[in-house]
Amino acid sequence: MGNDRRAGWIAAGAGGLLAGVALPPLGWPWLLWPAVVLLWSLTDGHAGAVSAPRRFRRGGLWGLAAVLVSHRWLLWLHPLDWIGVPGPLSLPICLALWLAIGLAAALLVGAWTVLVGRLDPARPSTALLAAAVWGLAEVLLAKGPLFWLGLGAAALPGDRALAGLAALGGAGFLAALQLLIGWGLWRALRALPAQRARWLLVTLALVATCHLAGLALLAQAGAEGHGDGDGRRDGGGDGGRTERWLVLQPAIPTREKFEADQQRRLLQRLAFAQRQAAAAEPPVQGVLLSEGSLALGQLLPEAAPVEVLSGGFRREGVELRSSLLRFEPDQLRAGGWVDKHRVVPLGEWVPLASLWRWSGLSAVGGVEPGPSSRLLARPGGDVGVAICYELSDGAALAAATRQGARWLLASANLDPYPLQLQGQFAALAQLRAIETGRWLVSSANTGPSLLVDADGRLREQLPPARPATGLFTVQQRSTLTPYDRWGEGPLIGLALLAGAWRWISRERR
Repeated sequence: MGNDRRAGWIAAGAGGLLAGVALPPLGWPWLLWPAVVLLWSLTDGHAGAVSAPRRFRRGGLWGLAAVLVSHRWLLWLHPLDWIGVPGPLSLPICLALWLAIGLAAALLVGAWTVLVGRLDPARPSTALLAAAVWGLAEVLLAKGPLFWLGLGAAALPGDRALAGLAALGGAGFLAALQLLIGWGLWRALRALPAQRARWLLVTLALVATCHLAGLALLAQAGAEGHGDGDGRRDGGGDGGRTERWLVLQPAIPTREKFEADQQRRLLQRLAFAQRQAAAAEPPVQGVLLSEGSLALGQLLPEAAPVEVLSGGFRREGVELRSSLLRFEPDQLRAGGWVDKHRVVPLGEWVPLASLWRWSGLSAVGGVEPGPSSRLLARPGGDVGVAICYELSDGAALAAATRQGARWLLASANLDPYPLQLQGQFAALAQLRAIETGRWLVSSANTGPSLLVDADGRLREQLPPARPATGLFTVQQRSTLTPYDRWGEGPLIGLALLAGAWRWISRERR
């Protein structure tokens, strides 16, 4: 009995660690599937031999380990002296935040494990329902106040063929498929020897079907046209109109961003980028600058005949907003914007701050969330905008695509985080491009500044963590993917199918 208990804890811990490693930046789904096999094994009560509380604790350990490994970049927030936190408190606060996110994952995965155990995990209808519930939970978490990297992102960058199915049902649908593949492998290991080959064949058929369907969706996106890199029209649903943008990556440490010398250097670089864009041949549409680059009320250094899209700050009444600001050609003042909707708790936004006017922990003061729409209207073609970790919310960008966004822009400042987070951000950029069938440009302070095409291929990338500029040619598109049209419909349909299957089976018994 003691050995069985020890084996259960080892399986839980090993599975979670393996899942955390398999997530981006590595992005190897075939490494994730064994971790999911171990997760399914934790749901099996062996005819009641394993109690629900024990299943909860083991499932919780799986979730805790996975998130502590995949979100370890949170420790790079230390030291927090640049936002006024005393040195002795900095590391404990960072550790507490890291552990709090891990414990939240433990609670969710533990509850899921208990629920599945009560529904008999060996039944296919249970597997379908449990996978759909997990996928829908990831979609909801992506709309919450915290950054979550779920199983739906695990297909990238290692398996773009599997990730192609995101164009059908989004990241939640991909997460459900990962769980179903893991369930098939677990069911084969659990089956009697005479039935094992059958379950393996069924699982392999599911894997092959997913990859073939994903490749077909990617091929469809590719057939609708790719930009050829020189600004010419080449097809793509709306005539293949392309725009060239100069991406400015300033690489200014966040701890020094608001120093007078750094602000002066930034404006000098921006003025030079404006002149460079205005003189470029073929013509350049404008300049892209990362999240939070311009101070509150900052004007452009020059009135150049090119557009500027830059992160910055503005006032809406008495509220401070972090925004993506649009400066029209030959204008010094912003004439359009999209406000950040998902602001960082405590770091940018403090609940009920208006009651005591506390500015929070942010170096820029208390930032309030803006409207949920991610659409930036502009004469040259509307853009879907994600500011910082809003990139994890695929549903919001799909909604902007339905409303008319022709391409996507991710504006971020990932300093002082390590390259691990940049790899996760790049994988999410690829996933969002596949989901929406849109080209995506990321403009980030220290990186990743990159260009991804509509079928998730990385076209261009600036070197991380150092000042750089690059000319990116982005193609505008108007064709909608199934995910743009239906959203989480396929995933909800999977849950309804599983529920109907269980109800019919119960009635027959």
